[in-house]
Amino acid sequence: MAGDQKPPNAGGPGDVPPGAGQGWTALSYLIAGMLVWGFIGWLVDRWLETGGVATGIGIVLGMAGGIVLVVRRLGTPQ
Repeated sequence: MAGDQKPPNAGGPGDVPPGAGQGWTALSYLIAGMLVWGFIGWLVDRWLETGGVATGIGIVLGMAGGIVLVVRRLGTPQ
């Protein structure tokens, strides 16, 4: 009774693509790096009263660190 079989699921609007997990991981590394190092820079600004310079440096260093993490963890196929 071949006519009773259901066709395979073609995917719906709620299905997640296979590489989406890696994309969310990369995005979270970048955002977390900016937030953590930006906050550390903000603390240094408050401590040294540098007027926002350390916050900017912290955000840039956080972005660079996030990129390094993404390349190290997700850059090479397994």
